[in-house]
Amino acid sequence: MLLSTLVALAGPGLLCSAQAFIKDPGAAGPALELVHLYNDEWPTGIAVSSTGRMFSNYPGGLDPNNTNNGSNGKYTVAELIGNSSEVAYPSVAMNNPPGGAINYTTSPPTGANYQGYLIGVQSVVIDSKDRLWILDTGRVLTPNGTLVSAAYGGPKLVGVNLTTNAVFKTIVFPTTVAFGDSYLNDIRFDLRPNVTASGQGVGYITDSSVEGRNGIIIVDLGSGESWRHLDGSPTVRPEQQFLAYVWGNPLYSVTPGHPLGFLAFGSDGITLSADGETLFWGAVASRYLFSIPTANLRSRTQTSEILAQAAVNNRGQKGVSDGFETDTNGFIYHGNAEQNAISLYNPANGTVSIFVRDPQLNWVDTMSTGTDGYLYFTNNQLIFSAGLYPGTDRRVRPFQLLRAKLPGNGTKPLLL
Repeated sequence: MLLSTLVALAGPGLLCSAQAFIKDPGAAGPALELVHLYNDEWPTGIAVSSTGRMFSNYPGGLDPNNTNNGSNGKYTVAELIGNSSEVAYPSVAMNNPPGGAINYTTSPPTGANYQGYLIGVQSVVIDSKDRLWILDTGRVLTPNGTLVSAAYGGPKLVGVNLTTNAVFKTIVFPTTVAFGDSYLNDIRFDLRPNVTASGQGVGYITDSSVEGRNGIIIVDLGSGESWRHLDGSPTVRPEQQFLAYVWGNPLYSVTPGHPLGFLAFGSDGITLSADGETLFWGAVASRYLFSIPTANLRSRTQTSEILAQAAVNNRGQKGVSDGFETDTNGFIYHGNAEQNAISLYNPANGTVSIFVRDPQLNWVDTMSTGTDGYLYFTNNQLIFSAGLYPGTDRRVRPFQLLRAKLPGNGTKPLLL
């Protein structure tokens, strides 16, 4: 009423041009640099070696176009060649399980149980020794969008020597650690010899399953032993009736044959502090950041789970995030989808701030801190896929791999 009264009294000259009003600038932080375009398969992960080699993964568990059917030649891991080409890695053969990634001889169909082949990879990460690790869920989608359960042999961790391009380690997860409805999402490594009895380091994995129990999986990289902690804890579970908006779109979940639902992704993004003493994580369907001393996760005493749940710290709200990463500044980087941004949490003072923001950012999925001082990340339009409202695939190829310069000469922390 006040504005209309002033206009009536002063006339139309009171109205200024749009430039006279403040507005959201839309962008902040370092410049975004385009690194690679994905023209075919849909990516989530990115891993960058110390020599600049880059690797991505293409999960059949989130996009049926990525599922290998035995004859379509789809790969679930590739090395990025040039600006827009990819080649199956570590080999074409390993990405082509006999008969495809789904075993149709079971009822209902399940993921293929091949230990020597890749089924549905959700994450690729390069450790402090410059080795590539491949995290296989053992799960993919059928052509009609049904996510098949995993079978023993499918969920596994595969280590590849980047000098020889040969597999040097395969760790298969038992069914008591990776359940049929688990979804192994992301992993971080601590190679310090004192953290495990084997002296070969440890990996920490999030189980983000939308159907089953969420939790943190710990694996001894030497012995191959693995176990779970925080199983079903509210800190790894999605929040009830969680609703986020990205680019003005409400993120309701769409499952064929079912009514609309809420996002149900549990513990997803994960990263270690620069000194390896603290693990940070968050669920996609939650705005909260959690942490725990890693010693509590490695412990396997009778009361270790009780002590682990008691040791979790709520670090406050972070926004809606998928992937996490760390640099030598000690900052914890995480997506902030509702702000078209990547934010950073500073453990030194407990605050969250914007690292980079740009209108082209839609869904920052996985990140990789490079030894070259850049943060690499995929921007993959997940919010426009058929699994989210309104249930139609509205993604527009190509998908992007971007990078931004880290602040304060930050680089990749080495845990050796």
